[in-house]
Amino acid sequence: MATTSFASVDPRTGEALASYESARPDDVRHAVEAAADAHRAGGLGEPEARVALLDGAAARLRAAGDEIVTVCSAETGLPEARLQSELERTAGQLEAFARVVSAGDHVEAIIDLPDPEAKPIPRPDVRRLLVPLGPVAVFGASNFPLAFSVAGGDTASALAAGCPVVVKGHPFHPGTSAVVAREVGVAAAEAGLPAGAFALLQAGGIEVGEALVDAPEIAAVGFTGSYRAGRALYDRAAARPAPIPVYAEMGSVNPIVLTPGALAVRGAAIAEGLTASVGTSGGQLCTKPGVVFIPAGEAGDAFVADVAGRLGGMDPAVLLAEKTRDGLVAGVEGLDRDAERLTGGGAADGPGFRFAPAAFRARAADLADEPDLLEERFGPVVLFLTYADRDDLLAALERVGGQLTASVHAQPAQEGELLEALVAVLSQRAGRLVFDGFPTGVAVTFAMNHGGPFPATTAAGHTSVGMTAIRRFQRPVAFQDAPEAVLPLALRDGNPRGIWRRVNGELTRD
Repeated sequence: MATTSFASVDPRTGEALASYESARPDDVRHAVEAAADAHRAGGLGEPEARVALLDGAAARLRAAGDEIVTVCSAETGLPEARLQSELERTAGQLEAFARVVSAGDHVEAIIDLPDPEAKPIPRPDVRRLLVPLGPVAVFGASNFPLAFSVAGGDTASALAAGCPVVVKGHPFHPGTSAVVAREVGVAAAEAGLPAGAFALLQAGGIEVGEALVDAPEIAAVGFTGSYRAGRALYDRAAARPAPIPVYAEMGSVNPIVLTPGALAVRGAAIAEGLTASVGTSGGQLCTKPGVVFIPAGEAGDAFVADVAGRLGGMDPAVLLAEKTRDGLVAGVEGLDRDAERLTGGGAADGPGFRFAPAAFRARAADLADEPDLLEERFGPVVLFLTYADRDDLLAALERVGGQLTASVHAQPAQEGELLEALVAVLSQRAGRLVFDGFPTGVAVTFAMNHGGPFPATTAAGHTSVGMTAIRRFQRPVAFQDAPEAVLPLALRDGNPRGIWRRVNGELTRD
């Protein structure tokens, strides 16, 4: 792993901003060893310390908000209002996980008391809870420099679970990563946690990330990004002598289905909302709708023309980096071969890395011969797929792979049978179903699921957003006929932590 420097770049101008040194092999080794030491020492095992860390980090990030937003805007080209909102989301996530730790029931304590009369054999005393996996490697995302990066949801949920975290910062925004890591590090120290509880490694290449995944002490990986990078990490982790889980969120085309009834009743409103959803943040959101199924015919043609006109009237978007723009250009070239271009979108003149919104059209039936139509185009690009009838639509949807989201605009009173059929096929393919709305914007709640079947993610049973994301970084341990003194407090008689537990099958705080 060569020691090299890399530069942050202002995507609005293409000019370099500052130079950063890539982490060296010794840096990776020291960070991982310190995380392993912190895990063995058990400092993150105290809920009060984790609450102090999470709340403290949230407070410090808010206090440093002006500096963070200024640096981040220069490195990403994202508007300050968007970044201020994302910063508040980041702080709110940290505080939400602090409340989860305070409540204590995230350990899922279960107690089955002994029963000498049980058949066919007497039942022993069995008590189970979830414990932290160990040090976690988190990979920062390009498109969410705050909420999915150094102090984002993966880091917050791993720390809440009691796992030390080593973050591989994203090279598109190293200055932002450094400022955020500084504040989290101070919060960890103020909470009395060892230095190994949290660390940031910066690098312009892939070697540091590979070394992190290879490190025997790393117990799990959290990742948000492209399919290619996520799959590479997943395969590398699986090839270790001791494989580890990789919780990779790898994008989606987030299909939207418009039924004839919805199109007739509120087509103009849907067109307005769809345009905003495709163009928000330059279309650089993992939940951006990239494919829209629309009825063939005069009404569908008018809707498609309306959205294409709206997109064509938008200013070119500033994309996150030259690599992002070049990847989108290549993706659109593929669409030009297989679909009809409706707008003149593409790489735009001017400074920096700009791309004009684009819309394309093909037939839903074309998916049988052109499966590449369903590839993700990361940017302000949308593909309309026209369907002739119910059977044509459902046959096309059967060809859609795993997705983060799927959205339906329908008239339940008039199209109940069709809506039921759509829910049946889409719920097999998506982690979140959106009705009469748009998938961009993910609420950080207990019920949220930001995940989905492969290839949207590598772990369909988990979410990367919301409080249940903590479950990714825990594993169960059962204690059979254990002496009271060696039991974790959450499993002891008398319930000294006062948490919700399942005792002989019943939820109770007794």
